[in-house]
Amino acid sequence: MADALRKRIWAGKLSWAALALSAGGVIAALIAAFGTREGVWHFSDGFLILRWAFYASVAGGLLAIAAWIMARRAPGSLAMVSLAALIIAILFGVYIASLVMTARSVPPIHDVTTNLASVPRFFRLTLREDNFDVVPPEGDPRLIRMTPVDRWRTLHQEAYGDLATLQVPWSVDETVRRAEALARDRGWEVASADPRGVLEATDTSTFFGFKDDVVVRVTPNGAGGSNVDMRSVSRVGVSDLGVNAERIREFLKDLRQS
Repeated sequence: MADALRKRIWAGKLSWAALALSAGGVIAALIAAFGTREGVWHFSDGFLILRWAFYASVAGGLLAIAAWIMARRAPGSLAMVSLAALIIAILFGVYIASLVMTARSVPPIHDVTTNLASVPRFFRLTLREDNFDVVPPEGDPRLIRMTPVDRWRTLHQEAYGDLATLQVPWSVDETVRRAEALARDRGWEVASADPRGVLEATDTSTFFGFKDDVVVRVTPNGAGGSNVDMRSVSRVGVSDLGVNAERIREFLKDLRQS
């Protein structure tokens, strides 16, 4: 009887500790995102907090399993606490794992465009000073011998060869107008919308508040319509987790259908 009581007491302690670690990890991750978004700390510090939050949540999940084993014959309340801790840990772990898998599946670049031969320029917004300096060779001898810009072009072409100039049947000014409307619908901050053919805007991510600058260049195609090229660049970081390429794909898809 005394042994069973001790097991129940320890199961209770483990269950609540597991819940504290699992839920605390999620809360810490939200704090990391909020602090980064509000400029309380550098984004690298936010990522460090996120990493430790993940470790805490994993520990909570492991404790939850141990607590559930100890409390499996105890009343349901302890089992429910352990189950809640385990579910939180699994969901958070799956989310972080998906980010890691995405990061490994895309190249370590943050500047993406539809036209490598004639990259759209920013006029109102400014490119970061280290825009191409932070393109790592990833240990590839072929890339090590290249300049940072050539390295970027090579990685870009291999990963995002599907991105290309979009042809639309509208005039330049009409295309810019449609592009501006789409940008505003997405909640982007429009820096300029020149009817002669250039739209510049900034998109801000939901959690960490990362800002990506976008330029849409529109030129006449000689057949009454226009050619649309686009560029999306992250202001911070090395890899963008494929966000810029996906932004371009979705935007041009919607522009085509507008």
